[in-house]
Amino acid sequence: MALKTTFVVQPFELHRNRLRPARQELAQSEFGALKKAEALAARLPGAAALKVVADGETGELDNVVILDQFGTVPDDFAESLLGG
Repeated sequence: MALKTTFVVQPFELHRNRLRPARQELAQSEFGALKKAEALAARLPGAAALKVVADGETGELDNVVILDQFGTVPDDFAESLLGG
């Protein structure tokens, strides 16, 4: 099992007065994810920078860490990452 670390930015948009996830964007590094999330949150309601560790072969998640959140994100966002 070879673990692979990926940095992802999850932006959020308003749809019918509710926050919903927009299309995720990849980043090259932790710093890049943080900067991209901050920039997206300037024009969208909010965004989160994530560090995702998964099995490179199966894609099975090992760990997801919220590096930082900018703007407004859903209250249950962290719980949803944990499958709750």
